[in-house]
Amino acid sequence: MDHITLLVAVVIVTALAFDFTNGFHDTANAMATSIATGALRPRIAVLISGVLNIAGAFLSTEVARTISGGIVDDALVTPAMIFAGLVGAILWNLATWLAGLPSSSSHALFGGLIGAVWVGAGSKGVHFEQVLDKVLLPAVVSPVVAGVAACAATYLAYLLSARARQDRVTKGFRIGQIASASLVSLAHGTNDAQKTMGVITLTLISAGALGHDAGPPVWVIGSAGLAIGLGTYLGGWRIIRTMGKGLTEIQSPQGFAAETASTAVILTSAHLGFALSTTQVASGSILGAGLGRRLAEVRWGVAGRMALAWLITLPFAALVGGLAASVVKHGGNIGTLVVALVALALALGVVVVSRRNPVHADNVNDHHEVTLRSQTPTDIGSAV
Repeated sequence: MDHITLLVAVVIVTALAFDFTNGFHDTANAMATSIATGALRPRIAVLISGVLNIAGAFLSTEVARTISGGIVDDALVTPAMIFAGLVGAILWNLATWLAGLPSSSSHALFGGLIGAVWVGAGSKGVHFEQVLDKVLLPAVVSPVVAGVAACAATYLAYLLSARARQDRVTKGFRIGQIASASLVSLAHGTNDAQKTMGVITLTLISAGALGHDAGPPVWVIGSAGLAIGLGTYLGGWRIIRTMGKGLTEIQSPQGFAAETASTAVILTSAHLGFALSTTQVASGSILGAGLGRRLAEVRWGVAGRMALAWLITLPFAALVGGLAASVVKHGGNIGTLVVALVALALALGVVVVSRRNPVHADNVNDHHEVTLRSQTPTDIGSAV
């Protein structure tokens, strides 16, 4: 316990705060389509998702090892660098949540860490070949694979049920969605909860509390699982609205197909240690499900804004993480305090602004858009 200094404790708490934002930011990945189709009531959906995220955290640690000993050199990393990287990730998560954009929490974390380590230790502190193999390539391939799989599954679902009564088809696929959405939540726990485990493990390694190449201790697994589960239960209603209603009007066969495709891709990547973005996988699946149904409307404007957010997430988080690392590096403890206070003020500002246009369980399915400005009832119909 001598290795657990005040700074290390602050980094661990900050990592769990990021995990919490990851939970409410990514609830939509598992439950947006089930909520949109009426397969699950909103609050029941987020409860199921939260519990299964906790369970999934205990199923695998391969992704955690990728974070703690893969993308950065743990021999050169310090707790102060990790703290700065987490600040960049948290601020990006909050900004995109406010805008209702399902950007990648994973890439926000990677970007924040890469920027902070690059500033703190130089380019030699970042394993760029691992970033390419384990992060960037899966980011390109995974949503395409998920989209193609969901498109094919949707087409087959409608083909096979074409002569059946519509009410029975809807009821049957809604029941199926309960299982498929639950599996996405379980898979999400095996992937996204691992990232915070990896960050905390990396912090403990950098502080000398764990040996190099060590895996996450049980208390780290448990705390990361609880943090992401609690965040999931509170529900990122803004992003759930965008995913469930913004990309396409989802019917129950499409929802089942999208969730099944997402589960397959996420579980496969977790087994292989690929730290992919579950947000991109889920979004690709929903787009694929939209394309797989004849005459379905796909809102390419929303998809375009999401794609733009994906492109700028990693570099923006890296920029903020790098700036924070520079302040911490040159300011020492005072610099760390300044970064923490500025980040807290910005986070509170985001929460205050969000109150102007609240999205919650009771209105999450009302409209497919939300905006950040004060609106009249007439304007709200065009909000994201």
